[in-house]
Amino acid sequence: MKAIAAVDRNLAIGKNGELLFRIPSDLAHFKAETIGGIVIMGRKTLESMPGGKPLPGRHTLVLSKSLESGLWIREKKGKKWLYGVFPDVPSLLDFLDLPQDGPVSGDPRNIAVCGGEQIYRQLLPYCSELVLTEVDAEAEADAWFPDFREDAFWHIASESDPVTENGLTYRIRRYARK
Repeated sequence: MKAIAAVDRNLAIGKNGELLFRIPSDLAHFKAETIGGIVIMGRKTLESMPGGKPLPGRHTLVLSKSLESGLWIREKKGKKWLYGVFPDVPSLLDFLDLPQDGPVSGDPRNIAVCGGEQIYRQLLPYCSELVLTEVDAEAEADAWFPDFREDAFWHIASESDPVTENGLTYRIRRYARK
């Protein structure tokens, strides 16, 4: 399982339920990283999606105590996609058949944790990879990615060259759990 996010220098990820940055190439990167896979998010992140609906081309699992728990099948363009709501991390991990005692590496499924702040905090211990678009800016925010940088368990596995788009410079870094 991996966590994917766009962060500023201080690991800020959002404000008022919105992304901090709209960078078209980063949105394309997010799509390429998650398409055909499983995305995990919280209720607020789901509500921030276009129309408040799951993203197309992905199985969507939502962690929420306020939404009705259950599993549903969505059909779009002849393909079937799973939509599920889980009240807690143990029930989500049980559904995914993942151990509850820590991260798993080598899982062939493309499982991506997509936010928000509370979901990242709850699921980071189960992630074996972080895929972060690190924007060289400081933004006003009310939501942050957990500060993993002082954690000896993570190291940079790869990073892109800096890219400048819409007046913002960023690089994509992949962190692996040691």
